[in-house]
Amino acid sequence: MPATVPAMASSTVTAVSTSKDLASLRIQRDGRGLRRRRRIPWGLLFLLVCLGAGAAWWFWPRPPLVRLGTVALTHPSQTLAALTASGYMVADRKSSVAAKITSQLVWLGVEEGQLVRQGDILARLEAEDLAAAHAAALAEVVAAEARLKQLEAELLDTERQERRLQALVRTGAIAQSEYDAAETRRDVARAAIFQVSKQVLAAKAAAERARVDQGYATLRAPFDAVVLTKNADVGDILTPLGAAASARASVVTLADLTSLQAEVDVSESQIGKVAAGMPCEIELDALPGERFPGVVHMIVPTADRTKATILVKVRFNHLDPRVLPDMSVRVSFLSRALAPGEETPRLTAPAEALVWRQERAHVLRYANGTLEQVAVQPGEAFGGLTAIAGELAAGQKVVLSPAEELAGGMPVRVQED
Repeated sequence: MPATVPAMASSTVTAVSTSKDLASLRIQRDGRGLRRRRRIPWGLLFLLVCLGAGAAWWFWPRPPLVRLGTVALTHPSQTLAALTASGYMVADRKSSVAAKITSQLVWLGVEEGQLVRQGDILARLEAEDLAAAHAAALAEVVAAEARLKQLEAELLDTERQERRLQALVRTGAIAQSEYDAAETRRDVARAAIFQVSKQVLAAKAAAERARVDQGYATLRAPFDAVVLTKNADVGDILTPLGAAASARASVVTLADLTSLQAEVDVSESQIGKVAAGMPCEIELDALPGERFPGVVHMIVPTADRTKATILVKVRFNHLDPRVLPDMSVRVSFLSRALAPGEETPRLTAPAEALVWRQERAHVLRYANGTLEQVAVQPGEAFGGLTAIAGELAAGQKVVLSPAEELAGGMPVRVQED
């Protein structure tokens, strides 16, 4: 019996351990023991998406590519221009009115922009000393004339005495020496009169000079003009040379606006295309869109060595009153004068934009990514441009060299230059 008990205990232990092993082999359903699934990397997924989108974009049908031109207003003179040059408006008659004497400005009667006529008083200088000098010179004239009258009276008396003594010497009543002394006195009186008469002339000349000097104190307009600038104010000291730091030489600057002309610089290599009397067309930045006919007035016979240019002066056929000095100007030198009607700009489109469909000329107008077919009436040619009439406006875009398959309503892409 005692030996059987351990055997039973051993079998019991074996059974317990076996049951534990079986329990350890039970399937776990919470998923912690399963092997993880392999996931696709995000970078690879993004690359696959991009490749797919690129392939779709490449094989997807796209709008056709077109080149565009611009509808514009074109002047016929643009096709006749042999040369274009830039410059400024300059008055042919311009004056800086200055003082001829040194004095103080006491009155100024003009301002900028004022129209003055020839002889109008512009300013006055202090001239009391000049007035005194003029009065003194006039007094010298009076004194010299009085002296002359006195000598003329003395001459008359000596001539009478000479005649009386001449009669007496013939009869022998007096000596010849007395008559000779009377003749001498007569000749001396005549010489004195001649001398004093010249002194009278000198005194009158001095008085005239003093009068002229006094006139220098009044500054007048030398011609009909417009006041451009004031260079001095009342109280300033004016001097002909303007040597002093506080002195002024010029009072006002005047310009005759009727003598305005364009002065442009033409390159030495291009001056052969310009000739005196050549027709021109003048444009001013201050008056955009307007053109004025002109003619070459003069080619200045000297060159500017620093710029390698030659100055050319161009005059207006009819000067516009809105044109002012120093305005920037651009001159086109024309191969011929404009014919009547050629002064008006034309609505033009590039010649290669025209296409003939249904026996009519059309253009394909571009707007907001689509095309619109517009019928036009073509006119005269201006180089690579053609005048057109139709429902178009300056600044609109049209297709250049349109393909046959292009039509109104089609979306297109614009070719970048």
